[in-house]
Amino acid sequence: MEACRPRRPRLPRASSPQLPGPGAPLIIPLSLRGGRMLPDDAPKGIFRDYFETIVTCVIFVIFARTYVFQQSKIPTGSMIPTLLVGDYIMVNKFAFAPLSSAPALARAEHALLPVRDLKRGDIIVFKYPEEPEKDYIKRVIGLPGEVLQIRDRQVYIDGKPLDEKYKVHRNPKGLNFDQDDYPPTRIPENSLFCMGDNRDNSKDSRSWGFVPRDYVKGRAFMIWWSYDEDRDAWQRTALADKASGIWDKVTHLFTKSRWERSFQIIK
Repeated sequence: MEACRPRRPRLPRASSPQLPGPGAPLIIPLSLRGGRMLPDDAPKGIFRDYFETIVTCVIFVIFARTYVFQQSKIPTGSMIPTLLVGDYIMVNKFAFAPLSSAPALARAEHALLPVRDLKRGDIIVFKYPEEPEKDYIKRVIGLPGEVLQIRDRQVYIDGKPLDEKYKVHRNPKGLNFDQDDYPPTRIPENSLFCMGDNRDNSKDSRSWGFVPRDYVKGRAFMIWWSYDEDRDAWQRTALADKASGIWDKVTHLFTKSRWERSFQIIK
């Protein structure tokens, strides 16, 4: 009787690699560096991280400056004592963003977005009607549809005297005959009557008329820094004068800065 030999276990055949057939897409890994395949979670280079961070910040700043905030400087004394020459302010451009013309959409936007209608007393930045490339800052005094009159320096809205605790008069009565009185005038729709708080030293709606609603850029809401500048600094526009102004701020930063005005909310 023949002895039984143990059978060797049969090993599975090594399958040959399946090559894509004709017309099938050839998949090539993209995560190769220096001829080596990298895992999908390989760390990015430090320069790429910095680049992405910088690009994100730039996009955010551009968006914010275009739609949300604007930085402005007060060049003249027309808003004294509320705003002084050399005040650097932040302007909220989103507060009075134009709403949809459809009533239903406008109500929804009012409910969902932090926007509101312009009110009397708001300090706004707007395009100067006679030179739209320039920005002006004044206080809203008259609203669309109202009848405004100034008689002996007293403002009347629809025949009622307006209480203005913010305004100042530096000159004696009668000296500014073209500013102390203004005939009864109805303010047109989509227009505003704006004046400076320093009434005897302000070129405003009393001289150049109404501000179109579309010219309003935003509401001045905060002084973020204040520097004691010369009142005629805005008239010195030469390059050498601008360089001198920058150097003056650098050398007198601590002695001429009005730190107590920093981060004040404008009212």
